[in-house]
Order: sequence, then C-alpha cells, then structure tokens
Amino acid sequence: MTIPLAELNAKVRAQKTLIPSMYGGVDFDIVPERFTRDLRDKSMLPGGFAAKHRARVLSDTNAVDRMLAYTMLGDVVADAYAALIPKYGFRRLIDMLVLACTKGLDAVVDAPPELERFIASMEARPDWIDPKLSAQGARASRVTMALLVPFVIRGAFIATFMNKYSGLPMAMTGALSQESAVQRVKETASFFTTASLPGSLERFGPGFHAAAMVRLMHSMVRMNLLRRSGTWDVEVFGIPIPQVDQMPAGTMPAFVTAYRAVSEKRGFTRRERAVVEHCRHQCFLLGLPPDLLLETPQDIFESMLVYSATLRDGYDDATNGELVRATMAAYLPESHELPGRVLNAIERSISKVFFRHTFRVPAEKVKQMGVDATPLDYAIFAAFQAYVWPTLYAHMAIERIPVVEGLADRWLVKRIDQLLVSYGHAEYTTDPTKYAVNRNEGGVHGNAVGYGTCPVPQGRPAVA
Repeated sequence: MTIPLAELNAKVRAQKTLIPSMYGGVDFDIVPERFTRDLRDKSMLPGGFAAKHRARVLSDTNAVDRMLAYTMLGDVVADAYAALIPKYGFRRLIDMLVLACTKGLDAVVDAPPELERFIASMEARPDWIDPKLSAQGARASRVTMALLVPFVIRGAFIATFMNKYSGLPMAMTGALSQESAVQRVKETASFFTTASLPGSLERFGPGFHAAAMVRLMHSMVRMNLLRRSGTWDVEVFGIPIPQVDQMPAGTMPAFVTAYRAVSEKRGFTRRERAVVEHCRHQCFLLGLPPDLLLETPQDIFESMLVYSATLRDGYDDATNGELVRATMAAYLPESHELPGRVLNAIERSISKVFFRHTFRVPAEKVKQMGVDATPLDYAIFAAFQAYVWPTLYAHMAIERIPVVEGLADRWLVKRIDQLLVSYGHAEYTTDPTKYAVNRNEGGVHGNAVGYGTCPVPQGRPAVA
C-alpha cells in the first residue's frame, strides 16, 4: 500500500501542472513554517509524549519526509473538479455531483472528464478495504453515534482548533460566527453519523454522497484561498486543508482504539478491528491515501506521532480563540424551549470535560482557550458517565444475541434518523438527494467535515 517516496514527491509537484489555476503559484520545494523536524521547536506532540517519543520519531527520516509530502498534497481529483467553477459555476458543479452520486454518471448530460475521474476514484474500492468488516464496524459505531456523539461532538470539534496552522482555513471561510459554528458542528456530526448507517458507504449510499460533497467543499476552500492574491501564505501554512490535516478527524475513532490497544500491549479485538476498518473505508471515500490509513495498533499510533511531532505548535487567539468561543457559544438544539436550553447547557458541560480529559489538554491550554471546566461541569459529566457507560455496554452485549441484536440495531437506526433530522439533514429512510447543501453562488460552505489537528490523547478516553 505504501507509495515510494520519490513517486509521492512527484505526485505533490504534479499538482502545479495538473491544476495550474489552483497550484500554479505554489513553490512545492519549500518547507512551510508549520512543518518542523527540529527538536528545539515545540510541536503539537504533548509534553509527556514529546519527551518519550519525539527524538525517535524525528530520527526516522523516511517517515518525516513522507509527512512533509502529505503536508503539501491536496485532493487531486476533487481539486480538478472544483477548478471548473469559472466554466460551470458553483451551483452547476454541485448539481452535477449530486446527480452523479444519486443517479450515476450516465444521468449527467455532457459530464466533464473531471467529474468522471472524481467519481471513478471513489468507485474503485481498493483490495485493502474489507467491505464486510467495514459494515460490522459501522454496526459497532452506531452505538456511539446514537448514544454518545450528540453529547460530545462539540468537545471533539474544538479539539481541531488547537493549532493556528491547521485551523486558519476554517477561520478564513466564515466559521467565526455562532451561526456558522452551529452549521459546522452539525455538519460534522451528520457526516460521521450518516456513515454509520447500513449500506451508507456503498456506491449509492448517503455516506458515499456525503463524502463526495465534503471533498468538493474542501477543494473549493483550497481554490478560494490559493487563487486570491495575498490571502494565503503558502510559505507559512503550506497547502490549505492538506491530506494530513484531515487524518486526525477522520481517523479519530481508529486512533483512540489503537492507543488503547498499544497501552495495553495487545492487538485489536475483532470488534475494534471492524471499527478501524470502517474508519479506513470512510476516509478512503474522503480521498485520504493508503499511507495514512493503517491497520495495526502500532502503525496507527506511530503515524499520529509523526504527524503531531512535525506540526509546529502555535495558538492565535484571533483565529483559534474565536473559533473556540463561537463553537462553545453556539446553541445546538432545535428547540429554544426550556428542555432545549437545559440540554444545551448539559451538552456544553459534558463537552468541556470530554475535551479536557480525552485529549489530556494541559490546564494552561484549556484556560487559554476559555474552556476550563467548573465543579458543576464535572458533576454533570459524572452523572452522564453513570448513564452512558451501562447503556453502551448493554448495547455491546446485545450485539452477540442474534434476535435481540436485530431489534436493538433497528432502534439505533431509528434514533440516528431522528438525530440526522435535528442536524438538518434527511432521514436515512428518505431519498438521500434531499440532503441539504448551501448553493449560494461562489460560497464555500457545505457539508464539510471539521478539519485540523487533534492532540494525541495521553490516556484512556474519558468516555468509551
């Protein structure tokens, strides 16, 4: 699965000639400020991990060079399609992609070759993905998506705002308002929740469709930032939303699972392996390369170490701070009645504690970000733990009981349907073409996954 480094570097440089309208002005021989292999520089690898692992990680020049290459790599097929905006317009590109996803390429009259290559890249499922195991992982993921994610998604989302180098694209595309923050949080939750539904990642499933839309939105962000003179400093920030910055959010369940296995010095259980395979499957559809979608606990763990050890630490209050404040201030429930307001307050408390302890964020960083938890927050979180752990374990136990398992899974799917409606998207049981997309001409907001770096967790996740 590993592409030779020389071939990878050639692929990176080829972006300049393949998509000159987007990458023509980029010097792919530079090492952007965000990337560091100097032990004297502080990286995003947390203190304890840095002391234990960073020197060893940086001594692996091949791994470090590969991470540098992926820092400068966008999404070639989706970028080429997004580059057609001057010819077709934003709205027409969206309409053609939606039609190709839901009805097939034959339904698109005079489909451009760039759209054909885009869809073909997603249809060509590689041999290293086991669809049956991925489906089992989706089934296992439905438990957390239905019962846990609605209460912690805000906490997981702000983990992507801890670094100014990876968080800048979101700030520059209008995500600093509370309204935009609500949309981003719900879109992120919606994508990963949709991906857990039965058959969702198959060719005409809603997860396949959603992944294509995410890729197009990310490519449109790249295009808008790179084509505007003076807007984006490649020498400092590298490529907007490179492949490596999508890895932490896309593979978070796989990494948490791998870290637990590494800490316990064991391999994956069958259930854990299925969860990892599901992550790999949905990340393949998102355009991530095989090099970043590994299989074993140690390989997954090492890959995240290299990423965090080479990403320069940096926090800018005007960028990261505003993103965090907008996200924490966002009101997520549909109802503004008393039950909705109580739920919003409870979820905000849970998310703060989840963020602090799942990612083991230093106290000074939490305070700097303005998400330090109060004693009341901890009390609410403790009560939530008392509810969620027995419920999660009960569902995991039911998975082994044939007849009851089917009933429980149908309940989970129904619950996820309700969540998708609250997130602003269509139910699984309805036509996936009804999924909402912002079609404003020239806009770059849509079903976009939150991207950016997450710190390496230094212990067992706070929940599940």
